[in-house]
Amino acid sequence: MEELGNVLEVVDNFVWGPVMLILLVGTGVFLTIRTRALSWRNLGYAIRRTLSKESRKKGHGEGDISPFAALTTALAATIGTGNIVGVATAMVSGGPGALVWMWISAAFGLTSKFSECFLAIKYREVNENGEMAGGPMYVMRKAFGDKGFAGFGLVMGWLFAIFTVFASFGIGNLTQANSISSSLNQTFHTPTWATGIVLTILALLIIVGGIKYISKISSVVVPVMAILYMGAGLAVIIGNIENLPQGVAMIFTMAFSPRSIAGGVAGTITTSMMKAIQYGVARGVFSNEAGMGSAAITASAARTDSPVGQAYINMTGTFWDTIVVCTITGLCVASSGVLGTVDASGELVTGAALTITAFQTVLGDAGAVLVSVSIALFAFSTILGWEYHGEKAFEYLFHGPKFNMVYRIVFSLIVYVGATTSLQIAWKFSDIANALMAIPNLICLLLLSGEIARDMQAYQEVIKKEKENRR
Repeated sequence: MEELGNVLEVVDNFVWGPVMLILLVGTGVFLTIRTRALSWRNLGYAIRRTLSKESRKKGHGEGDISPFAALTTALAATIGTGNIVGVATAMVSGGPGALVWMWISAAFGLTSKFSECFLAIKYREVNENGEMAGGPMYVMRKAFGDKGFAGFGLVMGWLFAIFTVFASFGIGNLTQANSISSSLNQTFHTPTWATGIVLTILALLIIVGGIKYISKISSVVVPVMAILYMGAGLAVIIGNIENLPQGVAMIFTMAFSPRSIAGGVAGTITTSMMKAIQYGVARGVFSNEAGMGSAAITASAARTDSPVGQAYINMTGTFWDTIVVCTITGLCVASSGVLGTVDASGELVTGAALTITAFQTVLGDAGAVLVSVSIALFAFSTILGWEYHGEKAFEYLFHGPKFNMVYRIVFSLIVYVGATTSLQIAWKFSDIANALMAIPNLICLLLLSGEIARDMQAYQEVIKKEKENRR
């Protein structure tokens, strides 16, 4: 068992190494250039469309849930422990400058997220239950089949689907449930078995109802938990406002310094520009999942007659996740003066403990409670969002929804295992699957980039008319 763990550790470090990060960000750079940076130029339009009353309505065309619900369900899967734990870890391992590289990866990730969601909606289909079925696996099968490469598309789609199912049980379930039980046990001394039972029951009640129940919960929980966390984070930043200028200066200085040592409010952190890039990009990708293909599965459920219009809405998920929520965490840590502190054993404080310490500088013990509750809410919403991703991939593999209820029940029961057991090997395996599902998706985006750019450019007329009508 130990040998297997060592092998998985090596494979995990390789698949999430520089080559994968370059492929993920590089695809975003290529797509941004190919589409003439329309994702950046139309970000304001996309945000307005997302926050409009129309996005909360079922809208026109086919689909299972409202455009806004499709976004919040996708966000449920991405806004998770990475926004709290991942950011703090990146700032310790890569220095405060890692935050800048998270922003840079997110900027190009906007186009990747738009592209995968657009294609998924364009090539989605209706299953035998009258529900939408879509995602990169359907794009690969149908789009490449239309172009005379049916065999290639089938293999790519199958690989993506199988890796997504594995990732859903690991990254989307076991690790999230374990984060919740560990956090509640440390803060409130709640037994892990008790947390496991409650989580399993809640998951069963919501998940068995399918996408409509999941989206209803997500459209309420995601905005509420984000506002709660951001409100508390802003209070911490304002409470440490005198340190903010120095903290921000350190973030930008260390992002581009070949080798530097942070001091002052950043504590004592020795790092380099390469480490800032490595950890910043990696944690940014982990956080918003741009280019992974997962969000595209949920986007396919939206009721819309415009794949481009809905893709703009789903694209903002990367903005809310990384540019907004991760920035709140980063500025809390940078302005609080806790970065670089050590614990009783002399080890650097990192992860959730670092974020909790930062919040405690202004909010005291209430800060620890708020962070712990946020971790629990973020992680549980991730379980809900990833269940839908895995279910649709499972449906694709079995050529229909006939076994979906079996998947839902098994997925819900696995929550208890995650909450009560530390399964490092399962976590590594699912982490590898998470990386491998990105490879066929990125290849698909690159091969269909011309189609993306063409339809995106054509939609500019719609945006132009909407702007004229607002005048």
